[in-house]
Amino acid sequence: QVQLVESGGGLVQPGGSLRLSCVVFGNIFSIDPMGWYRQAPGKERELVARITSGGSTNYADSVKGRFTISRDNAKNTMYLQMNSLKPEDTAVYYCNAQNRFTLYADWGQGTQVTVSS
Repeated sequence: QVQLVESGGGLVQPGGSLRLSCVVFGNIFSIDPMGWYRQAPGKERELVARITSGGSTNYADSVKGRFTISRDNAKNTMYLQMNSLKPEDTAVYYCNAQNRFTLYADWGQGTQVTVSS
C-alpha cells in the first residue's frame, strides 16, 4: 500500500492550462501502472490517462491531444499536464496506483478542477 497526495487543481478559464501532481509516499517501483481518473457531479468515475513503469501511455478519447501524463520516479511523482481545458473537463481528479504484485489499487483524496468563465 502507498499513500497518494494530489495537488494542482483549481479554477481556470476555458482554454487555460493546469498541471496536477500526485506524490507517492511509499515504494513507487512497486506500482504499475499509475493513472488519473476523474468524476464529475452525477457521473461515474472515468479513466483519464494511464502510464506504465516503462512509460507507455493511454488516454481517454476526450482528452487526447490536450492532456499529457508523465511520471518522475526520482521524485516519486506523477503529473497530468492539462491544456486547452474545456468546461466539460470540470471534475474531481483522482490519482490511482496499482501494486504490480498484489494488483491492489490505492486512491488519492482527489483535487477539484473547475473550468469556467
